[in-house]
Amino acid sequence: MSKLKLIIQREFIARVKNKSFIIMTFLSPLLMIGMGVLIAFLTKKNESKIKEIAYVDSSELFSKKDFKDTKTIKYVDYTKLGLDETKKKVEEGKHFGVLYLPKIDSLEVLAESVEFFSKETPGLSLMTNLEGTVNRKLRNLKMKELGMDEQKIKASKISSDISFLNFSGEKTSKLVNRLKTLTGMVAGILLMMFVMLHGTSVMRSIIEEKTSRIVEIIVSSVKPFQLMMGKIIGNGSAGILQLLMWGVLLFVFSIIASSVFGVDTGAMQNSNISAEQLEVAKSIGVSKVQLMISEIYKLPLLKLLLLFIFYFIGGFMLYSSLFAAIGAAVDNEADSQQFMTPVMMPLMLGLYVGMFTVVNDAHGPIAVFFSHFPLTSPIVMLMRIPFGVAWWEILISMLLLVLTFVLIIWFAAKIYRVGILMYGKKPTYKDLWKWIRYSS
Repeated sequence: MSKLKLIIQREFIARVKNKSFIIMTFLSPLLMIGMGVLIAFLTKKNESKIKEIAYVDSSELFSKKDFKDTKTIKYVDYTKLGLDETKKKVEEGKHFGVLYLPKIDSLEVLAESVEFFSKETPGLSLMTNLEGTVNRKLRNLKMKELGMDEQKIKASKISSDISFLNFSGEKTSKLVNRLKTLTGMVAGILLMMFVMLHGTSVMRSIIEEKTSRIVEIIVSSVKPFQLMMGKIIGNGSAGILQLLMWGVLLFVFSIIASSVFGVDTGAMQNSNISAEQLEVAKSIGVSKVQLMISEIYKLPLLKLLLLFIFYFIGGFMLYSSLFAAIGAAVDNEADSQQFMTPVMMPLMLGLYVGMFTVVNDAHGPIAVFFSHFPLTSPIVMLMRIPFGVAWWEILISMLLLVLTFVLIIWFAAKIYRVGILMYGKKPTYKDLWKWIRYSS
């Protein structure tokens, strides 16, 4: 046990003292915040750019009031100039593009014949806006053609706002559901990133020691299983330390953000803001940031944090044992690629299921199955937890994860003890199976 402890200490200290580890520990939260701010700034900047659209209405069905300017689009009537001359002006760079409405008697045919000319490929939002403008006018014309009263149809439109309640009568808002989705996705992506980052670092460490033949000296006094577990636990401990430091930094940033935006975090933790109160808050000018922070405190943050740590440790130990086995089996990182794909596929599958299935139906059969399947449960279960998962489901998922880890670590140890001293041959899956069956 003392030898295992020494290996853990050695791996932990070597990892923590690494300059890249120190820099990324303090820089990553700032980079994430900076990226978010940059994306928001660039989006706002892009939206503030006004595109001038020249339109030529040969159909004589549209008027200037049908082409209403927006924050990003300004319409210019060039109908009298004609299509050919308008296209020349646009090609000279005076406008972004030309919207052409040909003279066709049938509204159905006209809807399929509208054309847009531009040098640059138009964005999706621009085309959606143009299509919406044309569709609205053609729909109104069609209603008149069918003898329908446009004003009565407009008056009949009613928009519902469904409130979310549980059976105890507690109300919540749509913002909470969005935050639950976002929280689950962030937790799942962070976990996958950590597993890939620290798991592959275990593999690289083993390959480096194997290539330099240092491992031959180490295994003369330490059992291969102890060496493998020491590397996994040492790197995992460094990862947990980094995770905790990120948590502290984000907590500090949240306090700073709360003070900057004037949010009383203490009061929010003890309050239960209803959907109606949120609407009132919006009406009196409370910022979206304040509303978002207030709703974040309504999430099961402590439960999420504790389970994130468990699934981080469980997922890391499970996948790191596989990475360690791969590192012991190969002589260089290039040879590891053939074994990396089967290991990475469950991680990618878990992220895919989380993003496209859990978000739409967190308690559906697919989401439930993959939140219990050990190779995907660390990611999928974390994405389900914000939506409310029964404790018995969580316990089953945790138990299956632990049992699978024990089984995989047993297989990995068999591959590790043989592969760690194998040189000069590129192993195959058949070789790995032989090493697993090797009992002496």
